[in-house]
Amino acid sequence: MVVYQGKGVYGAVAIGKVSVFKRQAAAVRRVSIEDTAAEIARVEAAKALAVEQLSAIHDKALKEVGEANAEIFEIHIMMLDDEDYNDSITSIIETQKVNAEYAVAATSDNFSEMFANMDDAYMQARAADVKDISNRLIACLTDSGSGTESSDEKMIVCADDLAPSETVSLDKDKVLAFVTAFGSSNSHTAILARNMNIPAVIGVGEDFLNSIADGDMMIVDGHTGEVFVSPDDETMKRLSAKQEDDARKKKLLQDLKGKENVTLDGTKVKIYANIGGVGGIGAVLANDAGGIGLFRSEFLYLESEDYPTEEQQFNAYRKVLESMSGKKVVIRTLDIGADKQIDYFRLDKEDNPALGFRAIRICLTRPEIFRTQLRALYRASAFGELGIMFPMITSVSEVEKCLAMCGEVKKELDDAGIRYNDKTEVGIMIETPAAAVISDKLAPLVDFFSVGTNDLTQYTLACDRQNAKLESFVDTHHEAVLRLIEMSAKNAHANNAWIGICGELAADLTLTEAFLRMGIDELSVSPPFVLPLREKVRSIDLNK
Repeated sequence: MVVYQGKGVYGAVAIGKVSVFKRQAAAVRRVSIEDTAAEIARVEAAKALAVEQLSAIHDKALKEVGEANAEIFEIHIMMLDDEDYNDSITSIIETQKVNAEYAVAATSDNFSEMFANMDDAYMQARAADVKDISNRLIACLTDSGSGTESSDEKMIVCADDLAPSETVSLDKDKVLAFVTAFGSSNSHTAILARNMNIPAVIGVGEDFLNSIADGDMMIVDGHTGEVFVSPDDETMKRLSAKQEDDARKKKLLQDLKGKENVTLDGTKVKIYANIGGVGGIGAVLANDAGGIGLFRSEFLYLESEDYPTEEQQFNAYRKVLESMSGKKVVIRTLDIGADKQIDYFRLDKEDNPALGFRAIRICLTRPEIFRTQLRALYRASAFGELGIMFPMITSVSEVEKCLAMCGEVKKELDDAGIRYNDKTEVGIMIETPAAAVISDKLAPLVDFFSVGTNDLTQYTLACDRQNAKLESFVDTHHEAVLRLIEMSAKNAHANNAWIGICGELAADLTLTEAFLRMGIDELSVSPPFVLPLREKVRSIDLNK
């Protein structure tokens, strides 16, 4: 038996046989050609086929992992139309008189190296995207593909790493687990695995693939990040029991549907869900969440080729409010910048985008964009229980400017005779240390706080959350982070505001009791974590 240690990204146990993921892309040779126009036409045809394939993958991802996680494939489609990328391919064909496959491969190498050498973590991540779309384009040109051998048996898929398109393209019904030699827990593949509810371990090391072969018996423990190759009888027995225990717990969780989120001492807690778009509503309802604590409105902008109109936004917000049938829906206003870039916003490149022009800073600087969104939100408020939340707040003046804009928008709607809910709650994200420290000044201005623990941790500990090298330095339980959350909770309640947590820590069951003792009123998590969190809440006695 050989044991590998990686990072578990979805907590479950899988036992089965290995299927080594094989990429079957043809080797690219440089071939001299005369008819450059014909080669350029081949590229255009291949691009059309690639877009067709990516659209199908996007539709599959929508059903399996939701709107937010399917966005990467829309980005890949847009990258195929990138002017610089296409100009490079065309130029290489015309100036060097070479075949299309070689031109695409050369462009891929040049662009991916350029991105990889940038200081910006977001741009570094684009290197993998360039390789992914280029490999697909070459496959379309050569009529080659990639994947595992066809089999009716469920297998544990092992690879050096998996591109997002490769992850989603695999038949979920034939995959027991993913194991990769490389990758980080923040990668698109890791996120997709979590949302597909498939056990996954990443980063087990470069020697891993040299020691396995198709058909080998393997156990993947997504809880601990351990991978057992050719497990002995004792390990097989121990992990089989753990797998059975997981199945029992999963069944028990289903029995919690319809039950109250109440502690043993009678304290009621709101448990809501986070989603990235309208496509996530089904998961919210299926997992019995009490509402939506974070609706990321930027998906409307990310999936559009131009600024979404007031009507487009209104229809989306109205749909989610009507679908939730009166349950609370907190919609965060536009939060782009940093790791979320949109071409048509034409944002300048920044040396440190996480501390740059993003979120509410964009909205307050470009009021025409902000006003359009606020009009759509207030119009939609007539169709359900809406909360509007502003991200990346650092000062009282920012909140005052947001509230002034809300007042102007409501007056416009009044003058036009358009109905809205004048009692719509307005809140802010506590995701900067500045907001937490002055939360006593901010709380009187708003109805609620929602703590974004991902950014709050990043800014408090000075650790870029997109940088995989810093994972060992990020202590999500750091006393400084917890003190800032507790301070915000005390100041919220002292000023008759409620407070929730919508960041990743909301799903950390080891902190649930601590959060409730701080006075946290609401916890908002990814839909699959709603029932485990309910179980935890119902086991806590705050009187002890």
